Amino acid sequence: MNESLLRQRTWRLIDQSFLGPAFDARQSFATDDTLCASVGKGESPSTARTWVHHDTIVLGIQDARLPHLRDGIAFLESEGYRVIVRNSGGLAVVLDEGVLNISLIFAEKDHKIDIDLGYDTMVELVRMMLEPYGLVFEAREIEGSYCPGSYDLSIGGRKFAGISQRRMRGGVAVQIYLCASGSGSERAAVIGEFYKRALNDESTKFSYPVIRPEVMASLSELAGVEITVMDMLQRLLVVLGEVSDEFVSEGLSVEESGMMTVNLERIWERNEKVFAGL
Repeated sequence: MNESLLRQRTWRLIDQSFLGPAFDARQSFATDDTLCASVGKGESPSTARTWVHHDTIVLGIQDARLPHLRDGIAFLESEGYRVIVRNSGGLAVVLDEGVLNISLIFAEKDHKIDIDLGYDTMVELVRMMLEPYGLVFEAREIEGSYCPGSYDLSIGGRKFAGISQRRMRGGVAVQIYLCASGSGSERAAVIGEFYKRALNDESTKFSYPVIRPEVMASLSELAGVEITVMDMLQRLLVVLGEVSDEFVSEGLSVEESGMMTVNLERIWERNEKVFAGL
């Protein structure tokens, strides 16, 4: 696998895909920060975490600076979405029961991980997961999609996944949202209306995306067959088993739980500051 980070002696899995509507996305981002620290310090092997959130819009830091953010959030809440601000870059994304999120956490303690290598590793993982479906995709920015980036994953110009990275405390978290089922264009239309209301035709220094719903799709729509979050989770387990000598599934340790509390307080306070100003 030519310098692939996927090949690990031990892969640890933390599956949080089944926790249901009460599982808050702020807990997810605090968990990845916690794992960055424990993996970065060598207290944990490389870790894969899977997570699903119901009816949630995750805003990026730049989104929190929109001139009419209050109006945008009011619209999202009227549509039944919970709105949170993550502690990293990127822009707004939609999370629901048809979207599987995967985080791969690696240590940078001994060897610096090139940013492209982190992205390429996630691309390789998705390629292996989709092999049984015969789906061939490309990684490039899809203009008009929400949270656009150079590692958007698409088939025929329609995006089904986006990848980001977070680096802290000697650890690297490579994160992907993978739209397995549901309507990609409907998700995109929600984000498009959010930006329309939160900008209200006002000029800004930062250039926010002009959403074109037709460039977003789910894997089910692209494949022409139903592909569920559970299908993708099962494929992930198969791939991790193939690329490791040992594969363990477990929750947070006592030490990690302590760190988690601190990290969750931090991201909760950040959200309170954003929403208090509206």
